[in-house]
Amino acid sequence: MFEARPASRLFLDSHGWAGVDPVPLAGDASFRHYFRLTDGKRRAVLMDAPPPREDVRPFAAVAAHLAALGLSAPRVIAKDTHGGFLLLEDLGDETYTRALAAGADEASLYALATDTLIALHRHPAQRKVDVPAYDDAVLDREASLLVDWFLPAWRGAATPDGIVRDYLAAWRRVYPHARVGSPVLVLRDYHVDNLVRLPGRGGIAACGLLDFQDALIGSRAYDLASLVEDARRDVDPAVARSCVERYLAAFPDVPPDAFRTAMTVLAAQRNAKIVGIFVRLARRDGKPQYLKHIPRVWRLLAGNLAHPALAELRDWFDEHVPAAWRTAPEFEDAR
Repeated sequence: MFEARPASRLFLDSHGWAGVDPVPLAGDASFRHYFRLTDGKRRAVLMDAPPPREDVRPFAAVAAHLAALGLSAPRVIAKDTHGGFLLLEDLGDETYTRALAAGADEASLYALATDTLIALHRHPAQRKVDVPAYDDAVLDREASLLVDWFLPAWRGAATPDGIVRDYLAAWRRVYPHARVGSPVLVLRDYHVDNLVRLPGRGGIAACGLLDFQDALIGSRAYDLASLVEDARRDVDPAVARSCVERYLAAFPDVPPDAFRTAMTVLAAQRNAKIVGIFVRLARRDGKPQYLKHIPRVWRLLAGNLAHPALAELRDWFDEHVPAAWRTAPEFEDAR
């Protein structure tokens, strides 16, 4: 079990938590760790994000922006940006993942998550929060994770440069399809593990938001694609369709067909990225538990590639990723 860095003790002591021991919470796919603090009726969460790999400033800035919009991001109680610590409001344990496992209504939870995105996208984020653009260079770096990590795990060697060049060139020709409507704040990991049901709050405030420190300004189709094409669980297709229709009804100026195409392109890019990330987590970071999700991600990606806008990429995958490879690779150091 991981522990907070020793420097956290001074941070906690100086902010009213002397003598309270941090209890580990579930980690994530980054180098950040989270700990719950309990002192009688007081509760808080410690984020331990060791620099230079992590930076707590984007989280704090985005959290303040979301809270100003009436959304339920954790309030930042105290921070040490140099040391990489945040003391956060504790939103509790009832993530969507846990709520669904306990029998919560899927359609209602996903409708609330969609309404939360609608509320967020009604605000010109690029004038309110200073985060970078989700531009083609970022999309390229993310898409490259498949050829940098996933393919070498199957090939037993690095992906040849020519194959990588063809892959990225095909992606660049479809990126324009991802741009639909005005840019918005993209939270980037908008899925059931990062959403919390808050029964004591009403309306969109009942949807707690976690893990948004990598937010960028980009396509309004991205987070909805992340929500309904979840690497970790199968979403009822009827629920997914309902979320898309609910979103489009809120933005009548957004062309529906173009939006659905943008969702498909971004879902494909995200799914290609994810299979690379999950292999990297196993090989580099010693986190093989993510490999079990790769077969689902490949099923999602296959569905994405059936779209006519992705025909060139579908041909690339057919040529360079045999059907037998479209699952989790096996290697001894990931067991």
